Amino acid sequence: MSATQTLPDVSGTGSSGEFGARPSPWIFRPWLDLLVGCGAWSAPLLLLATFASSSHAAGWSFAFYFLALLFNYPHFMATVYRAYHTREDFVKYRIFTLHVALLLALAGVLAHVSANLLPWIFTLYICWSPWHYTGQNFGLAMMFARRAGLSPTPAERRGLQLAFAASFLLLMLSFHTGPSNDPLILSLELPARFTLPARAALGLFFLGSSGWALFSLARRNSVKAILTPLTLTMTQFLWFLLPAAIEIATSREVPQTRYSSGILAVLHSTQYLWITSYYQRREARAAGDASWKMSRYFVTLFAGGIALFIPGPWIVSRVFHTDFAASFLTFTALVNIHHFILDGALWKLRDSRIAALLLDTRDKTANTTAETGGGLLAATRWLGEKSAAARVLRIGAVVLLFGWAALDQAHYYWAHDDGRIASLERAASLNPYDSSIRARIAQAEARTGNSDAAIAALRAAVALRPENLPMQQTLGRMLIEHKRDTEAYALYRELAKKFPRDANSQVNYGLLAAQLGHREEAVDAWQKAIEIDAAQSKGQLYLAQALDARGEAQAAARHYHAYLEIVAAHPAEHRGETGEVLAALVKVADADAEAHRPDEALKGYHAAIGFAEKSGDKAMESLTLVHLAELQEKQGDSAEAARSFQRALAVEDARADPRGAASDWVNYGEFLRRQGQSERLVYACFLRAEELLKTTPSEELLAIAKKRAASETRLGRGASAVRGHLDATIGEAISLSSAAFAAR
Repeated sequence: MSATQTLPDVSGTGSSGEFGARPSPWIFRPWLDLLVGCGAWSAPLLLLATFASSSHAAGWSFAFYFLALLFNYPHFMATVYRAYHTREDFVKYRIFTLHVALLLALAGVLAHVSANLLPWIFTLYICWSPWHYTGQNFGLAMMFARRAGLSPTPAERRGLQLAFAASFLLLMLSFHTGPSNDPLILSLELPARFTLPARAALGLFFLGSSGWALFSLARRNSVKAILTPLTLTMTQFLWFLLPAAIEIATSREVPQTRYSSGILAVLHSTQYLWITSYYQRREARAAGDASWKMSRYFVTLFAGGIALFIPGPWIVSRVFHTDFAASFLTFTALVNIHHFILDGALWKLRDSRIAALLLDTRDKTANTTAETGGGLLAATRWLGEKSAAARVLRIGAVVLLFGWAALDQAHYYWAHDDGRIASLERAASLNPYDSSIRARIAQAEARTGNSDAAIAALRAAVALRPENLPMQQTLGRMLIEHKRDTEAYALYRELAKKFPRDANSQVNYGLLAAQLGHREEAVDAWQKAIEIDAAQSKGQLYLAQALDARGEAQAAARHYHAYLEIVAAHPAEHRGETGEVLAALVKVADADAEAHRPDEALKGYHAAIGFAEKSGDKAMESLTLVHLAELQEKQGDSAEAARSFQRALAVEDARADPRGAASDWVNYGEFLRRQGQSERLVYACFLRAEELLKTTPSEELLAIAKKRAASETRLGRGASAVRGHLDATIGEAISLSSAAFAAR
């Protein structure tokens, strides 16, 4: 029902069964009207759906799919039945029944030709759905108010209408806050710092405006009289405000597709079937159609709903070899959009005929209807006749559609049985052109360790949905995990061309190019990545490392600094990057030192040392202390430099890493020689370094031995004394006080 309806001033008496008696405030029975029509069962069903979907995801997914067959599909057919089953209605709403339908059919063809259109269509469907639900809730609230004789004033009606609209806007802001995690959903990516206060304001407005309108109605009548509008307002709160409030309080994102097309769609559909079945029965009786039966009406809706949703994707997929998953989503979105448009045109209480039937009012037009054909056009009207041929055709069509629905349900069940490859293969045999099944087969094969089969299945899925970037990236990661770097490189090179605005693809392309020796390609890719997204931390880090390897220290430092700023802004997302952060801190400080910015360099080294101590990274702590010592020595602060070298040696001693310790002893020995300390102390440092590496011959050991030999030559006969008392001499070297350096 439309949220833009205006209620005429209708009066008179009638009953739920005949015109002329006192009208009843109820449609069927009070308990049924409150539970289904007013949505009083929303709270327990939403709670059940939340817990069931989190603990039994696969089973609940199938349950929703089955519920869609029982309720969602028929509710769409109810609108089609309402608009097309009489020539009068078909002609009256021709722009919607014919022209809009043809335009949407053309959109469906274009979406199958150009897959890039699907996210736009699907996003429109997802964002329109809550507005459609809102309009129906508000329309039913006004209908019940008039049936109960409340006669809302224009101000009360407007207050409730604005409250419902505010709840919809609140949900839209939730949907469009930040980037979307669903490739089919396009987000405006609004910043949370703006949408959070706006959502809070809209929530308060809903409570205030709806509360005032309901209180005003109750004050002029009674609380019992406003029970139905009050229940529908609470339903609107549960459907729209409560999920947003939970999201704000817990930082859990509202799942757009699951929320709009899941349990909420089921609740809305049952509500819709409840009111349309009442309306169609009243219309048939008003027209004098004694043969109309509720059971036959529901069989029509069930069969018609199947016809709207199921055959189309199957036929298109099998005949044109298009992806079944994409085709199904396209049909779903377009049928929904047509339903939203058509429904908004049909359900207007300002239409005297509709008002008479829904409000139980006396109206001349209520008993006069146009010719009731049985189909869309005169050429198919004979399908509704009682001839044997028409009857056989109708029964055959219903049986065929029911069988097709059973096949579709089996396909869905097997396709979501992720634990068994045999079930997935059975689903794939029913429709081999289904990318979602191929992707699940790939996941199942990967769990069993069959990497070749997993990659082959994923390649088949990608071939069906080449526009699906996440699926392509999953294939890339799988190739990397199984050391198929050449194939991964080729894949990401194509992704970088096909999706030039995707920073992640550019980063991975650069990483693989670097591993295969294409370093210039790598640098170009990483530069493109940070041009696309300056907050791409990996792109900044890899580019910095590449520039540093080319000797462009200052350019590298800028990107290291950008990387550190990103990490500082989002520490929780980079908890496992301690080594990278420490290396970046040291590189930035080194660049500052090289550029003659000693104060910034000192701050950087001390920050790195503190972070290394906190994280327990002894290797980086020792390395940074050596770099700090070298800067302090250049600044002429030999005493502090000595302390830094000594601290580095103490850290290396605690690490028990011979190679790292040997390097630090060499650095300290050279420092002592530059500072004019005794050659015996210098010799002891080189000798200790050589001893640490004597069991592991290497180029490094040869270089140390050369330094030791030169010092031994300078020391002469005193070398033997040092060898005989090495530990004591080493202790003397690392115990040199600040005064020993200040005096020189």
